[in-house]
Amino acid sequence: MFSYFDKNHIYTAFEMQRVAIVPLNIMANSCREFYGNLMNPIAYTEMGRSLAASCELMERMTRRYLKPEFGIKSIEVDGKEVKVRQYVSKKKIFCNLLHFKKDISKKQPKLLIVAPMSGHYATLLRGTVKGLLPHFDVYITDWRNASDVPVSHGTFDLDDYIEYVMEFIRAIKDDVHVMAVCQPAVPVMAAVSLMSSEKDPKTPKSMILIGGPIDTRKNPTAVNKLAEDRPIEWFENNVITNVPFNYPGVMRRVYPGFLQLTGFMSMNLDRHIKAHHDFFNHLVEGDGESADTHKDFYNEYRSVMDVTAEYYLQTIRTVFKGHSLPDGAMVCRGRKVRPQDIKNTGVMAIEGERDDISGRNQTKAALDLCTSLPKEKKHYHLQKGVGHYGTFNGRRFTKEIVPAIKEFISKNSK
Repeated sequence: MFSYFDKNHIYTAFEMQRVAIVPLNIMANSCREFYGNLMNPIAYTEMGRSLAASCELMERMTRRYLKPEFGIKSIEVDGKEVKVRQYVSKKKIFCNLLHFKKDISKKQPKLLIVAPMSGHYATLLRGTVKGLLPHFDVYITDWRNASDVPVSHGTFDLDDYIEYVMEFIRAIKDDVHVMAVCQPAVPVMAAVSLMSSEKDPKTPKSMILIGGPIDTRKNPTAVNKLAEDRPIEWFENNVITNVPFNYPGVMRRVYPGFLQLTGFMSMNLDRHIKAHHDFFNHLVEGDGESADTHKDFYNEYRSVMDVTAEYYLQTIRTVFKGHSLPDGAMVCRGRKVRPQDIKNTGVMAIEGERDDISGRNQTKAALDLCTSLPKEKKHYHLQKGVGHYGTFNGRRFTKEIVPAIKEFISKNSK
């Protein structure tokens, strides 16, 4: 009985724990406001600042982090500030296609960013969107939290993901360029391969793959080794659970976001502990700018979503264990995925020198699979000094990677 509860109701147990610590969160927040209130003389002492910092740290550790907003209201284009309006261009059961429309008359290349469905919301790519918006007409996939989708709406697997990508590409008017960040590199390449095989007139002009697991046998990371070493039954028995009754997707089988977050943080636990220790010190020292940077990052990082069990397990089988794409054995809805049929779509692979999620040459492998594509339509960019996150966010992404993407898309827009 206990093992059944542990396997199928771990999500329910997590929700019970979350509810149980709500009073602690409220108390921590109240104490933070008391000790940090500028009307309180103790707030000006080191002890008061330390108490306020301790309470704020506790409040943040016990908080429930909901889905963030992109919140992009304006962007600078050619030295001028222009308004940005975000709206849903196409709605699907498990995903919305968002369009960031700018108030400019200048025509820019259309770029579809396919966000990963690997635990975090698409807003994790806020910096990616901001960096690309001045140069492109940007769309992005906004995947829905699986626990918010009723079971009656059906299932969602890797094949559905590929079909969604193709449908979104076709839904955007004019020529389209597509970018996959991390996990979607495989389904995006599969989608472009299928469209190329079918000689679809809407086949993208170019495809940019950033830090994706095209061939995880090359420089395997800890993530790759875990997927390779454990049998598929281990994943099904240890990380798949049922959505509890307080969500619309009750009884849907999912890989829950809180388990994914635990896995993410455990990979670099020392780094996260140090970050929170530094955050405490910044609060005590009154370094508001550094403290705000920490809060902005972890507000996003700790906002996680659930993914459907069928999608997760099929991805493990196909991408991380079967290596179906690089081995030429990948099939989607009975159609063979043939990267060698890509003849007109430019392909760019971007990797980070210090990436510990997708090792070097895993994304670059895509270039070797496109055997019919002319050499001049292939491009490899290795970004020095960055890890996985730095390949799509941060200063070096904006200053060094974005210009490379801009040049590549320009060459493939003709």
